[in-house]
Amino acid sequence: MHIDKEIDTRGLNCPLPILKAKKALAELESGQTLKVVATDAGSLRDFQAFAKQTGNELLEQQTVGAEFIHVLRRR
Repeated sequence: MHIDKEIDTRGLNCPLPILKAKKALAELESGQTLKVVATDAGSLRDFQAFAKQTGNELLEQQTVGAEFIHVLRRR
């Protein structure tokens, strides 16, 4: 999968990963993808809700060890 931008939110707790993702998505063109790497377990639920509320598409969520990876496509 092609990723246009990646941000590292490791060590940050809610709501900071979402706020940083929102800012990064604003810098992307429609259809571009953003990968967010987080360590906050709550980010799984948070990014699902964020995608529903904003209309951005949540393409993928993975848990790799203690990290949570979210891939979003800008609407």
